[in-house]
Amino acid sequence: MELTKKIQQIKKERQAVILAHNYQLPEVQDIADYVGDSLGLSIEAAKTNAKVIVFCGVHFMAETAKILSPEKKVLLPADDAGCPMADMITAEDLRALKQGHPAAKVICYVNTSAAVKAECDLCCTSANAVEMVAKGLKDAEEIIFVPDQHLAAFVAEKTGRTFITWQGFCPTHARILPEDVQSARAKYPGCAVMVHPECPLKVSALADITISTGGMSQYAKQSKAKEIVVGSEPGIIHRLKKENPDKVFHPISDHVTCPNMKKTTLEKILWSLESIAPAIEVPPEIAARARRSIEAMLEIS
Repeated sequence: MELTKKIQQIKKERQAVILAHNYQLPEVQDIADYVGDSLGLSIEAAKTNAKVIVFCGVHFMAETAKILSPEKKVLLPADDAGCPMADMITAEDLRALKQGHPAAKVICYVNTSAAVKAECDLCCTSANAVEMVAKGLKDAEEIIFVPDQHLAAFVAEKTGRTFITWQGFCPTHARILPEDVQSARAKYPGCAVMVHPECPLKVSALADITISTGGMSQYAKQSKAKEIVVGSEPGIIHRLKKENPDKVFHPISDHVTCPNMKKTTLEKILWSLESIAPAIEVPPEIAARARRSIEAMLEIS
């Protein structure tokens, strides 16, 4: 409790806002001003009068917050918290791919670096990827979709479009297998199964719904099922339980924890606020170009 009080006190002194992704540790979520998905958190922070943003997440998320709030100081308490999927593609990789398809439009998942976003026409989230392709790229003859092959396959199935894809993936969601869904249904008869679109398509085909983390929160509230199996990083179950105390949530597997999402601790948050570090910086030219791909998305959704 003493640690929590110290964080709250210095947060006020620094005029800071604390953001926590859905996959963060329970105690980190509990101390945050906002809990949600990566882009939603960055948008909320941009609306505030805070001078400092403390992003409890991974590197690309803090970069996005900096792009949308260039005048604010953005801190990433766990500066070694990266995203393996985002690291699977570089700006150089994407430029080489574009050279082979000069007429193609490029859409990138928000789980990418600022440098990769700067090379794209349009950004998307797991929640709006189908809409972005259906509306934002309806006239495109060729579409490059990076970096998640599984999200691309999900969107292709929903839109009927074919993509030039990058073979990236989320190591955490890729561990979820069809037999995990089958096992959950046998173990919890009558349960609902929701999975994230970063899961392989064979997993999505067996679930009741494939949906983003923000969508999972809404689905859980609306579902008549009293037991829900969560096919995503289990950190979100803390939020789901708080929002739905009358329902029971089960992780789909014991092997889907994201180690990077567990690197942020209360001690690191306090140290980060005290030292105003580690601070995230994005080169202005890259930030400006990356912002265009994000704003293009926001104009559509």
